[in-house]
Amino acid sequence: MKRFGLIGRPLGHSYSAEYFSDKFAREHIAGCYDLFELPSIDDLNSLPDDICGFNVTIPYKREIMPLLNEISEEARAVGAVNCVVCRNGRRIGYNTDVIGVRSTLDTLLADAASPVKALLLGTGGASRAVRYVLGERNIEFATVSRNPSGGELSYEGLSPETIAEYRLIVNATPSGMYPHIEEAPQLPYEALTEGHYLFDLIYNPPVTRFLRYGLSAGAHIANGERMFVGQAEASWRIWNAD
Repeated sequence: MKRFGLIGRPLGHSYSAEYFSDKFAREHIAGCYDLFELPSIDDLNSLPDDICGFNVTIPYKREIMPLLNEISEEARAVGAVNCVVCRNGRRIGYNTDVIGVRSTLDTLLADAASPVKALLLGTGGASRAVRYVLGERNIEFATVSRNPSGGELSYEGLSPETIAEYRLIVNATPSGMYPHIEEAPQLPYEALTEGHYLFDLIYNPPVTRFLRYGLSAGAHIANGERMFVGQAEASWRIWNAD
C-alpha cells in the first residue's frame, strides 16, 4: 500500500485527505493519505518510515528546505517547497503551488482589459509561489506585510489610492481560513471596483470575507480551489513517476 500525507500546523482546514482518498478510489490503487500536524519541523523524522511522499503547508514550506537531500531548480528559485517525494532513503523537494497559481491567474485575468499591477498580501511560503509566477508574467507587484522591511508595504499604510493603483489583489495569508471565517486582511475595501481582480489562496471556506468584499464591489474573484487541485495533481504525478 502506498502511503502519502500532509505536514503542517494547523490542518483542520485541509481537504487533502478527502481529495486523495477519492483519487485512490478512482485510480484503483491501494493507498492512504494522512494528516501529520507537526508541532515543529524538527518532528519531521516522526513520519512513518514507509511514507512515499508528502505535501507541506503552513508554516513549514520554507523551514523544510534545509532538511531535504535535494531540491528541484524551480523550488529553489521560488524559495519554498510544498511537495516532497521519498526515494531510496532520500527526500526530494518540489514546488507544485506554482502550477496552481498559473492556472488560476490564467482564468482570473483572461478578460483583463489592460496590464494590471498586483498587491500581494503576505510573505510566507505560499506568497513566494505567487511572487514567482508574477515575475514570470512581468506583472509589477508590491508586497504587504505585518512586519514590513526592504520596501514592503504595511497594512496600516494602505490607502484608497493604493487600492486604485493595484487592481489585482492576492491574499496569500491565512486570514479568513476556516475556522476563522469572519477574518479578512486589513484593507480599504471601499476602494474596490468592478475593475479589480481578487485571488484568495484559501479554499475553505469557498468564499472568504475577503472575496465577499470583492463581490459586493462587482470585482472578479477566484478562490484557492483551482490552485489546490493543480498542485495536488502535480504532486501525484511526481510521487508516481517511474
